[in-house]
Amino acid sequence: MPTDAAPTDGSTTAADAYPASATTADPVSAAPAPLPVPEVARLGALVLDRVGSVVVGMREPLRVALATLLAGGHVLFEDVPGLGKTLAARSMAAAVGLDFRRLQCTPDLLPSDITGSFVYVPAQADFEFRPGPVFTGLFLADEINRTSPKTQSALLEAMAEGQVSVEGRSFALPRPFHVMATANPIESEGTYALPEAQLDRFMVRLGVGYPDTEGESRILLARVARRHEVATVEPVTDAATLLAMQAGVEAVDVDPDIAAYCVNLAAATRRHRSVEVGASPRGSQGLLLVARALAVLDGRDFVIPDDVKKVAVPVLAHRLTLTVQAWTSGVTAEQVVTEVVNTVAGPPAVGLRERGSGTGAAQAAEAEAGAAAPR
Repeated sequence: MPTDAAPTDGSTTAADAYPASATTADPVSAAPAPLPVPEVARLGALVLDRVGSVVVGMREPLRVALATLLAGGHVLFEDVPGLGKTLAARSMAAAVGLDFRRLQCTPDLLPSDITGSFVYVPAQADFEFRPGPVFTGLFLADEINRTSPKTQSALLEAMAEGQVSVEGRSFALPRPFHVMATANPIESEGTYALPEAQLDRFMVRLGVGYPDTEGESRILLARVARRHEVATVEPVTDAATLLAMQAGVEAVDVDPDIAAYCVNLAAATRRHRSVEVGASPRGSQGLLLVARALAVLDGRDFVIPDDVKKVAVPVLAHRLTLTVQAWTSGVTAEQVVTEVVNTVAGPPAVGLRERGSGTGAAQAAEAEAGAAAPR
């Protein structure tokens, strides 16, 4: 099984946490105390700075990826080879202190290569469960579109419910548990497009893009300065602290007008002339959760329409199925979402919940008012 397991911070590995005698899913441990918003923002900035020291020119995609982790979601990086997608996922896992396992997806991969399987042990005359690489904190499915849909679907239960079922028995995954996957969109030979149900499990799909000339020069010079190929990132937090950061994000309330705005954006994709199947309620929920996490990373305990607009394309675009006419005309899902964001009116400023007369309230009201009219 082509896996790459490299916990370097002394954390418990999946094999230790889930011995062969494990049989059923255990309840998760008590929820951690939520960290205050300023502390979550401070730690988030440190994580991004630490990852940015080895991953150049990806600050905004990494910021959205971190917001997705704080929102409890999963990330799909889809872009051409050689842009540092795998390095970004590995560095993010190291910075937040999660146990990391990488699986190189291939056409002959089986579901049991991901989830694990029961193995007969002659000395005990019985079958024992041997956990697969999915039993980790951050699981990277590298080039996920190179394996068959049957194997891709082995991740559905893990991503949705935080557990895997093998031969009728369920096994809980560690907490926190997140999936990052990479996909190459330019090749068709030997690849399998992800099924819609699988795509929908990813809270965001991110493109990396080519770095500018200055950024690419920094990449080359940093490699020369290291004197070796592998770039390492020291942890900023650990798994327990990440759970506390996630709890801090969950403690932030959202104005009903912002929730209605997310619903309106998702509903507009279902009515768009170029869309056959629009974003589901899972899409509008993901839009709200990532926008809230992004607000917390900015040090705010409230969400403004601009937070929603910033993440609309990565959250919604991969959930749309375009009509044949749109596809043959060269229309992209990203273009559809951008058009929807530009035409759907934002929430009115009067919907902002009371925050007194401080500067933050004035800035929030100003941002709400500015977003009320379509761009």
